[in-house]
Amino acid sequence: MKKLLLATAATALSAGVVAAEEVKVGVILGFTGPIESLTPHMAGSAELAMNEVNESGKFLDGITLAPVRADSTCVDAAAATAAAERLITAEGVVAIMGADCSGVTGAILANVAVPNGIPMVSPSATSPALSTAEDNGLFFRTAPSDARQGAVLAEILTEKGINEIAVTYTNNDYGKGLADSFAASFGGTITLSAPHDDGKADYSAEVGALASAGGELLAVFGYSDQGGKGMIQASIDTGAFDTFLMGDGMYGDALLADLGGDMEGTFGTVPWAEGDGADAFAAVTSAAGVNGESSFTRESYDAAALIALAMMKGGAATSEAVAANLMDVANAPGEPILPGELGKALEILAAGGDVDYVGASGVELIGPGEAAGTYRHYEVKGSAYETVEFK
Repeated sequence: MKKLLLATAATALSAGVVAAEEVKVGVILGFTGPIESLTPHMAGSAELAMNEVNESGKFLDGITLAPVRADSTCVDAAAATAAAERLITAEGVVAIMGADCSGVTGAILANVAVPNGIPMVSPSATSPALSTAEDNGLFFRTAPSDARQGAVLAEILTEKGINEIAVTYTNNDYGKGLADSFAASFGGTITLSAPHDDGKADYSAEVGALASAGGELLAVFGYSDQGGKGMIQASIDTGAFDTFLMGDGMYGDALLADLGGDMEGTFGTVPWAEGDGADAFAAVTSAAGVNGESSFTRESYDAAALIALAMMKGGAATSEAVAANLMDVANAPGEPILPGELGKALEILAAGGDVDYVGASGVELIGPGEAAGTYRHYEVKGSAYETVEFK
């Protein structure tokens, strides 16, 4: 399909006809499942970047990017794999913005992306195991690995003088990876570290076991729309715990809307950035009517922007151009590029120059194509998230 599209474009140009080619980019996120309240904002942010590229009129002689959504479910690897296969075989996408949750991202990478040579840029898959996945140079992510988040969470507890906690984690690659990373960094006592399953109606048994083990608070490494929320709800209902340490999967407006009044003093981390890029992103999303203050929206915008800029750098809207050039456009040297400046970036690349895409999240890709990243340490006060610091 890619060769056919490029041949068609070449024929049109040789005949003196302006090409009006459309190239599809997959947007595969959990539109259903345990983070479904977050993904519409993530998709909207990614599509905002593609719209910005299209509206500039400067992308590869008039080629336009067309986002195609698919549902990863976040937790069902078979369903996510089938959805990704449809994106490639039925829609002909040349790259994928996604997936979101670590388990389904790994399944899509191994079973679909690598066999078909399709690059993926995930905005939110954070499992440390993805750092060493066999990816043939096709996998990138704009959110940092949980190897770092675990260390940041442990550091925050040390600074607060908290030495004894209980831990619950969602029973999948993401939850276990974050729990293991945290345990390796925490110098205090973990009274009990126990998994929980998503989709249950009652979590009182799990909370009872954790409460019996003791601890100054409960660390919840789960999902804000599913089991993680259930664990907090059961803890509040039984009086087992009233303060929580939350991983990035727990950050969500819907959680505070439902339980925020009972979560005063709860704290946690989520990938976030501050500075000129973050300010520019806030202005761009506000003007477009997109909720840019939700989690992983910055990383989603950046993932889509990097796909487009890598194509431009390579001179072709192909999978190969994305894979070969994404690291180059993400890092120095080059002209720093912020949200809202994608047209400027396209001009520089068209003239043979270099760009250093800073983006909304302060993009700097290291090692096997993943983000160095920064975290927002927040606290719940008055049923709202308040920033404490950035780490």
